[in-house]
Amino acid sequence: MSTLSTYASFAATVMFGRSIAEQIIPKQIRKYIFSFLMSSFFSSQLTFVVEEYTEVGERNQIYECVELYLRDKIGPETRSVRLSKTPKQKTTGFSLDDDQEVTDTFENFNVKWRYVCIEPKDGQSAEKRYYQLIFHKKHRGKVIDSYLANVYARAKDIKSGEKVLKIFTRSQHSHKFWESTILDHPSTFETLAMEPAEKKAIMDDLDLFVQRKEFYKKVGKAWKRGYLLYGPPGTGKSSLIGAMANYLQYNIYDLELTSISNNTELRKALLSTSNRSILVIEDIDCSLEIQNREADDEESDEDSSSSKKKTKQQQTVTLSGLLNFIDGLWSSCGDQRIIVFTTNYKDKLDPALLRPGRMDMHINMSYCTASGFKILASNYLGIQDSSPHPLYGEIEGLIESMEVTPAQVAGELQVSNDAHVALKGLLDFLKDLKKENDDKKKEAEKTKKLTKKRLLSLFRKKKEIT
Repeated sequence: MSTLSTYASFAATVMFGRSIAEQIIPKQIRKYIFSFLMSSFFSSQLTFVVEEYTEVGERNQIYECVELYLRDKIGPETRSVRLSKTPKQKTTGFSLDDDQEVTDTFENFNVKWRYVCIEPKDGQSAEKRYYQLIFHKKHRGKVIDSYLANVYARAKDIKSGEKVLKIFTRSQHSHKFWESTILDHPSTFETLAMEPAEKKAIMDDLDLFVQRKEFYKKVGKAWKRGYLLYGPPGTGKSSLIGAMANYLQYNIYDLELTSISNNTELRKALLSTSNRSILVIEDIDCSLEIQNREADDEESDEDSSSSKKKTKQQQTVTLSGLLNFIDGLWSSCGDQRIIVFTTNYKDKLDPALLRPGRMDMHINMSYCTASGFKILASNYLGIQDSSPHPLYGEIEGLIESMEVTPAQVAGELQVSNDAHVALKGLLDFLKDLKKENDDKKKEAEKTKKLTKKRLLSLFRKKKEIT
């Protein structure tokens, strides 16, 4: 009984002392004292540090694996736990709070994980977060060869079970290049208003790309694929990218070249993207002054020199830098990556960008077709091919005879839940648009005839004078 009483008294003293220390000693000093005591009294232990971001600002993949792995290891002895849940996650996620620890057992030896979060100091824009892996140094070989491999494998299983796609954009913080948000784009190949044969060709190409790891290795090429989506606005380029991401379960990195200051930053952008991802560079024709070089040669020497000088001052990302980024030595820094370029004007691009190996597959995102209209009618109104609406024939005839984008058709179909009302509205819209186009053609033809008549008149007068 006396032993139990002594132990209880000692425990109470320790807890009281700890409480006083937490109130009096600043947090940063407590961390320093803890580290000192660890190194002094437990010199047989070894510590691995897993920081959230690497020195070049990219997110550390090991950190992500540890965060996932420890979800199942947090027990009732952990005093403070952070909870989180995304819309697509089936269960609540658990993670360690600051200064909390978890003990894990692997092959009859123990390791300890500790989460550390350091608040930003003067001049720093964000806090620093990392995990410490603490274990006896005699187990170093097993930790490196077996334990960490087990952590990666378990994290992969957890991630595949609750895959949440993300879209990454350029970060405003200096310590990291990208910041992310959940990608919840509903587009799929089934809902795309494209010709069935075109969709199948794209899906087959994506399937072949994913399966050809050994092929790319054998031929000595980087495991990547480039796509060019070209066509007028409103033809579904962004929807196709969303469908590709959902089909492959790849994250998207949205890169605006105008936010990149030089070729070094461009390389950094590539290095900080993850494998199994889609890098999107939209409106490549107007993001940079990298249009067709032959067109530049047609300018006068004075105008060309002035234009190039101005461009260099405003933007130092060069065409050669971009080419090396997508098809040079730096392009091999990563696997299973897809690069998608979009443009409204394919003819403005330099031919060097268009060749295979850079933009392997060129996809023309054209105006709406009859089959595209049927897909949209099914998406918005639930009308199936087996029971077409009486207005279908007239609508299809108008769509095939004019240039109207899928976005314009979709805009009319979503006006009403009543199929007849929506289709009647679309039919009226198409008739008005056709009339407007016909009037423009008549006006253009009239202007052309009038111009021709005036030129003939001037020619005759000049002939009479001479």
